[in-house]
Amino acid sequence: MGLAFGYAVATPTLLGILQGCEKKPNYAEWIPSFFEKDKGYALAQTLDVILPKTDTPSATEMNVHVFIDAFINEVFPKEQQDFVKMKMDRFYDKVLADSGKETLMDVKAEDIEPTLKAYLLKRSDEEEEAQIESINSYMEAVMQGGEAALDDDVARFSFATDLRNIAIWAYKSSEYIGEEVLAYAPIPGEYIACGDVDTLTGGKDWSPFY
Repeated sequence: MGLAFGYAVATPTLLGILQGCEKKPNYAEWIPSFFEKDKGYALAQTLDVILPKTDTPSATEMNVHVFIDAFINEVFPKEQQDFVKMKMDRFYDKVLADSGKETLMDVKAEDIEPTLKAYLLKRSDEEEEAQIESINSYMEAVMQGGEAALDDDVARFSFATDLRNIAIWAYKSSEYIGEEVLAYAPIPGEYIACGDVDTLTGGKDWSPFY
C-alpha cells in the first residue's frame, strides 16, 4: 500500500477536511486541487458507489473525495502522483469504453459500477501476489529512472483496490462516523482481552477515535 496510496500518515489539517457532517457542495461543481475536473467528478461518483448513502452518509457527504485529492496533492512525491494518474486514466478509459460515453462528465454511477465490481472481485492468492510483484517492479524501475510498463488490468485492479481501501480508512476517520456510527468510547473503560465483538460493540468496528 505504501507504493499505491501511502496513507499511513495524514496531518491534522488534512484530517480536518473529513470532520463534521454539514452540507457539502455538489461535487459536480467541485474544483479539485490535484485531479482534473472530469477525473474528480468521476472519482466522487466512484466513491459513492463504494460507500453509498444508506442510513449513514455517503462518502462524498463526508468529504472523502476532497480529502483524497488534497492528500495526494500535498503528501505524495511526484512518482506516486504520476502512478495514481496513470492507474486512474486506465480505469476510467475502461469505464468510457464499456459505457459508450464520450467524456467522464457524462458518466453516471451505473456506468462506473460494473467496472469497479469487475476489478474488486477476489482473485486467487497467486494472482494477487503476481500483481503486487508487477506493481513493485514497475515502481522500482520508475524510481530508478528506467523504462517501465504495467499491464492495463493490473493497473485497474490496483486503482480500484487502493481507492476502496483509502476511502474506507478516510470515511472511518471522519468525526461523525467515528463518534456517531462506529463503537466509540471517549473515556475507555475496563480492558477485556477476549470479549465477543457482538457483546462488546453490537458488532460494530471500534472507532479510530477510541
